[in-house]
Amino acid sequence: MRIDVVSIFPEYLAPLELSLIGKARQDGLLELNVHDLRDFTTDRHRTVDDTPYGGGAGMVMKPEPWAQALAAVAAATPDSAEAGPAAAGSGPAKPVLIVPSPAGERFTQAAAQELAGEDRLVFACGRYEGIDERVMEWAAEHFTVRPMSLGDYVLNGGEVAVLAMVEAIGRLLPGVVGNPESLVEESHSDGLLEYPVYTKPSSWRDRDVPAVLLSGNHGKIAQWRRHEQYRRTAERRPDLLEEFDAAKLPRADRTAFADLGYDVVDGHLSRRADAGGDSA
Repeated sequence: MRIDVVSIFPEYLAPLELSLIGKARQDGLLELNVHDLRDFTTDRHRTVDDTPYGGGAGMVMKPEPWAQALAAVAAATPDSAEAGPAAAGSGPAKPVLIVPSPAGERFTQAAAQELAGEDRLVFACGRYEGIDERVMEWAAEHFTVRPMSLGDYVLNGGEVAVLAMVEAIGRLLPGVVGNPESLVEESHSDGLLEYPVYTKPSSWRDRDVPAVLLSGNHGKIAQWRRHEQYRRTAERRPDLLEEFDAAKLPRADRTAFADLGYDVVDGHLSRRADAGGDSA
């Protein structure tokens, strides 16, 4: 996979040289290029922003530097190196342009898995009040544009979001994580939160590891972990259970949910009105 990031603070992306993502780059599993938006300006002040039409606070990022930067990035795509961005829609699939924005779709584990299957990702790190909307309209001719949000809050710029997204996507690439099974058992991989984990010593400050984990009975351990996923999700993120497919749950799992105050109705979980407390 090739990833390009355009930012006015390219040094902000330095952590991508570290840990598993950095090793993936060294091993050739991931090609990652960071571009300075100011390199695509034409005035001596390297200006990237201006006042908004219609008035209002803040500044808006100018369209031309972004068009120049994205055109250069698109032209560097291996499949379109000769034809340039105008041909990006014919033949090979368009690169995916991800624009971090609080107005974008929610970035989820499912989105990370989907994007990990792409050959080419481009991230546009906006700043100030955002990027001139015409850039998004123009970019749609050359890219598959996807504004994406980490959550319902506002950051100073897109760089923090890009760090999170690149790590979430990059770790799903084959060979990046040493033990692929760990990707299957973690939070959100199946729509639930991950079960609690423990390590040595078995007793620490008068707190013991659950006995089932020391039993050696792998069937009971698997069931305990699954039921802990149910409990933790019901307590911390009950909203995730609204989309959980419960149609094929075995009897023991239905009992576990019943103990948490949920019944299976038409293949979905329904919280009983008489369930005590607030699981949120």
